Amino acid sequence: MKFKKILAVAAAMAFAVSAFAGCGGSSSNQASSSSSEQKVLKVGSSIDFAPFEFQDEGQTEYQGFDMDLIRAIGKEMGYEVEIQNIGFDGLIPALQAKNIDVIISGMTINDDRKQNVEFSDPYYQSGLTMVVRDNEQNIQSFKDLKGRKVAVQIGTTSAEKAKEMEGVEVKELNTPADCFMELKNGGVDAVINDRPVNDYYIVKTGATGVKALEEKLTAEDYGIALAKGNTDLQQKINDALKKLHDDGEYDQIYAKWFGEKK
Repeated sequence: MKFKKILAVAAAMAFAVSAFAGCGGSSSNQASSSSSEQKVLKVGSSIDFAPFEFQDEGQTEYQGFDMDLIRAIGKEMGYEVEIQNIGFDGLIPALQAKNIDVIISGMTINDDRKQNVEFSDPYYQSGLTMVVRDNEQNIQSFKDLKGRKVAVQIGTTSAEKAKEMEGVEVKELNTPADCFMELKNGGVDAVINDRPVNDYYIVKTGATGVKALEEKLTAEDYGIALAKGNTDLQQKINDALKKLHDDGEYDQIYAKWFGEKK
């Protein structure tokens, strides 16, 4: 891809400059910098998780909420952001090998991962939420689903959780789009899915006749991962993230992908 070629040329130039300056071959997990070059933040992400990170056909840049956010964080810090597409399972190993400085990839903060990485402050709270028709007044929370029909995507966490609900008839469909269509056609009373999938569908398609409810059946925080002990960069990222919240830029990025915050 053209984008990969650009990255390859940039990497070759960076190596040449490093060699000329007499630096060793090992990389550092601190974001790189020099007096004559702009500092670079090397970011790893698995570019297969819309709306957080993805690449549309014909686009040279990676897109998504995470991509916009990390670029804004980098700009706030005064860093050039260089994004590498790495399979999700390879992200933490790449961080530990010092091939990248940070990970942003819809990564849930949990105790297991905390044993291997540091995390920034949470930047997004995910979880399972519900979409109903916009004229629905009798379903305000998950407890109101008893005796109702619910659409879920087959093989997902939402399907597992819906099946655990007492008195709820679960209809498993192939895609989120199928679920929303079933809701709009009156075949089910609600759709349960991951919050970003629900919110992004409504924004992306301009869906009318439906609304997302705020209550979450489950909740999990996403964070930016850094190498263990890299608290200096962690603090810089947290400070930049706070600034983006304070000046409203975070809300603008959020609204672009998920609609106005409730």
